[in-house]
Amino acid sequence: MSSYSPGETAVKSGFSIDTLRYYEKIGLLSGIARNASGRRVFSDDDLQWLGMLRCLRETGMPIAEMLRYSELARGGTETVQERLELLQAHDRRVEEQIAKLREQQEQVQWKIGFYRDSVCDGASG
Repeated sequence: MSSYSPGETAVKSGFSIDTLRYYEKIGLLSGIARNASGRRVFSDDDLQWLGMLRCLRETGMPIAEMLRYSELARGGTETVQERLELLQAHDRRVEEQIAKLREQQEQVQWKIGFYRDSVCDGASG
C-alpha cells in the first residue's frame, strides 16, 4: 500500500493542506498514520475516503451531515442502513438541485435564442 505526505495528498485529493488539517480536527478524517518523526502519512484508503468527502461536499452536503456519515462509516456494518438512508436523502436533494438547474438552463438558453434572433434580424436589415 502506498503512503503519501500531506502535500502529495493535497495534490491528489484536491483539498488544501489546511482543509486536510481541518477535516482531521473535526473528525471527518480519523486514524491518519504518523511516521517516526510524527508527520501525518496518508494511505490509498485515506485518499479513497477523501474522494467520497469531495463528492459529498461538491454535491452540497452540509458538514454536519458529512460528520454524521463519517461517524456512521466508522460504526461498521451495523450502520449500513443508516448510511443508506442518509445517502438516499442526499441523493434526493441532488436530484432537486439538478432539476432546478435544468429549469434555469432552459431560461438561459431561451435568452441565448432571443439574442441570436436579434443579431440575425439586425444583420439582415
